[in-house]
Amino acid sequence: MKKTLLPLLLVLLFTTLACSLFSAGAPAGDAPAANSNILFQDDFSNANSGWDQADWDSGLTDYGDGVYRMAVKVPSYDIWANPGKSFDGNVRVEADATKVGGEDDNDYGLICRYSGAPESPNYYFGIISSDGYAVVGKVVAGSMEYLSSEQMQPSDAVKQGSATNRLRVDCVGSNITLYVNGQQVTTATDSSYTGGDVGFLAGTFEIPSTEIHFDNLLVSKP
Repeated sequence: MKKTLLPLLLVLLFTTLACSLFSAGAPAGDAPAANSNILFQDDFSNANSGWDQADWDSGLTDYGDGVYRMAVKVPSYDIWANPGKSFDGNVRVEADATKVGGEDDNDYGLICRYSGAPESPNYYFGIISSDGYAVVGKVVAGSMEYLSSEQMQPSDAVKQGSATNRLRVDCVGSNITLYVNGQQVTTATDSSYTGGDVGFLAGTFEIPSTEIHFDNLLVSKP
């Protein structure tokens, strides 16, 4: 067992969020939801689709070569990014995620029900690591806590190293469930948040480097 939560405060990306909705083709990976259920999708071919774009000493978030890039440059640090949307009630978030740089001792995944002040946000997340661990948790006023277990737990569903993983988080009622490559890996129950934005999350533990590329985002009604 490993991946104990570190007592750190997540760092806000001080960038302006655009408000346009970008329509893309059906994403790769799991079969997409019926068209009537699709709320938002993005293949990141349009750099004006609303996501954070920033480069600072500790991290980077930006479009590039048809993907969305997130890089963390220091240890024990997490960053996130959002498209500037809002979805009430139940939502399913899924995307492809690939580690392209850094160590396998990392964390990355999906966000749902993001809200609150920029300096102290609230949201749920489902994350994995490139060495095969997973957990569901939440952020309360900027501070992270795990919900499904005290530590990230190993999962055979996670493709390790630089392989691409299809991630999915279902926020349905008070249940937050993480799927990896079509397989449910962990779930938790919490009723703190009911709606908000979606997004991506990437971070490091003791080893100070990781870069994750996200693609083929699909947000739909479960």
